[in-house]
Amino acid sequence: MKKETKTIRLIYPQWQGANIVNLITEVENPNDASRGYLLGAQLLNFLAPDNGQETLTVPVATEITDRKVTDGVLDRDIIARQTRAALDMLQVSNPDKIVTLGGECSVSVAPFTYLAQKYKNDVALVWIDAHPDITLPGDIYPGFHAMAVTACMGHGDSKILAELPAQFTPSNILFVGLRNWEREEIKERQKQYGIKHLTPKDVARNSDAIKTWLKSCGTSKVVIHFDMDVLDPAEIIAAVGTDPDGMKMEEVIRVIKDIAAEKELVGLTIAEPMPRTAIRIKNMLHQLPLLK
Repeated sequence: MKKETKTIRLIYPQWQGANIVNLITEVENPNDASRGYLLGAQLLNFLAPDNGQETLTVPVATEITDRKVTDGVLDRDIIARQTRAALDMLQVSNPDKIVTLGGECSVSVAPFTYLAQKYKNDVALVWIDAHPDITLPGDIYPGFHAMAVTACMGHGDSKILAELPAQFTPSNILFVGLRNWEREEIKERQKQYGIKHLTPKDVARNSDAIKTWLKSCGTSKVVIHFDMDVLDPAEIIAAVGTDPDGMKMEEVIRVIKDIAAEKELVGLTIAEPMPRTAIRIKNMLHQLPLLK
């Protein structure tokens, strides 16, 4: 008798891995901007089809105290604690496939490394993002969401890495939609790691380059991270990042479908939702009589 595949939906509204208030200028209260990922994750869950999947929600701290950098990582201890909570939930649930709705980019780290362990590293990682997310503790920007891929590779903060059950090899990682390295040192680091990438132009007409890479990497399964800042802001502004000349929504849909047709898709993350307008509407509603 064939075993039934178990797919869960993981709501992971982690916001502590980012420091983005200077980019969300239309939201007056910087604390509301910082926690915008909380509302973003809830909206993704509300908007996504209700297909009856078991839904788990990672408990995430909502209070804002003095945000501090520890060993080069902003809010390091909180992130380590929430990573452990996410992995504990996954170990108990024991899913075969995971849809993760974030939250900033680091929400992929726990479910992806869980899946890498479950399938004995027979998993490729396609990271669809405007940025490579391979910074390290000690770099100029201390946000952990920019360290998500390096963490998946087993590089970075020792306290967080100690929680992770597995890691990915660089040869099994592909960046898609990459167009902003932010600093030359990040370009050099990508070359040193040997991680391949494709720009939005490389995948604008078809997914052939991705299919070729998938055939060459030798795994039977794949996980996909979709940071919505890969999208072209001329079409939609859905995330924090607004780098020009991004991918169209239909291109992202086609790419993800084509990847899933090539290999078994066991993990899909949608990350970095920053609902600027919804935050402002929420704040307005909280000031109206009879609604307080």
